[in-house]
Amino acid sequence: MRTITYGQAVSEALREEMRRDENVFVMGEDMAVMGSVFGLTKGFLEDFGPQRVLDTPISEAGFTAMAVGAALRGLRPVVEIMYVDFTPVCFDPLANQAAKMRYMTGGQASVPLVLRCPGGAGRRNAGQHSQSLEALFTHIPGLKVIAPSTPADIKGLLKTAIRDDDPVVCIEHKLLYATKGEVPDGEHLVPLGAAAVKRPGRHVTLVAWSRQVHSALAAADILAGQDIDAEVLDLRSLVPLDWDALAASVRKTHRVLVVHEAVKRGGYGAELAAQIGEELFDYLDAPVTRVAGLNVVPPFSPALEDLVYPNPGGIAAAVSATLGRQPA
Repeated sequence: MRTITYGQAVSEALREEMRRDENVFVMGEDMAVMGSVFGLTKGFLEDFGPQRVLDTPISEAGFTAMAVGAALRGLRPVVEIMYVDFTPVCFDPLANQAAKMRYMTGGQASVPLVLRCPGGAGRRNAGQHSQSLEALFTHIPGLKVIAPSTPADIKGLLKTAIRDDDPVVCIEHKLLYATKGEVPDGEHLVPLGAAAVKRPGRHVTLVAWSRQVHSALAAADILAGQDIDAEVLDLRSLVPLDWDALAASVRKTHRVLVVHEAVKRGGYGAELAAQIGEELFDYLDAPVTRVAGLNVVPPFSPALEDLVYPNPGGIAAAVSATLGRQPA
């Protein structure tokens, strides 16, 4: 095991897959000469050349459509959309072409495309650079969606996504790039559709993904001081969803809070809450609760931004209310 950052894990995954398969290439704004705006592809241009590390124009719709065409011809493009906020610009080639091609050709065509999308708030980047838009992608049949929270998971899931024959959207929270964690040496793959219990517990299940896994774990520490034993389930993969792991946790704890950074209205947490209510109602001792971002445009002000998104104290308070206890 080595301790590396989340950003280094992304870079390692890309390098290893490009060395393994000459059909894998990366493209996006500032990916080649600059090495990406987050420094994740520094040195790639020198190592792999301009045919496999492409700087694109500021035209997300154009280069995403180009990547779809390349994937249909047998290549494996890994496209970075500099901020997830820009993905609506390229929704037609992604949602209407890439996601539907396998189905509409009866399995004759596949689109092995990965769309990497740095997202999330916390950097004071204001309304157009701070959103969490994973629910947009989970709504489209044919797209797979991952949102890893640790260096080991981003490396293993990204490598698996690159090898997958269907389009995969990889959500990478910008504040996670500098976080550190242990990553296994050698080949490391994490299957799509496999959740991970990051902390076992008995009294309540906290379901989260991406950065909010860390908020949920911090909240569990707070709750432990109140004699509340919280289980933290990191979905890692939103589509496909590890329903078996989620159902097993609910059957054990009988109470569920879904935590996500995206705005509460129409967020992926609403889908999870509905599915749990429909299929696991008899196991619930309380309604499913959502702790999520407020339904507002992400503010630039640090004080306001901190009020908009979930935090460990707020999550712990919501758990206490669910269990009928006042927060300590």
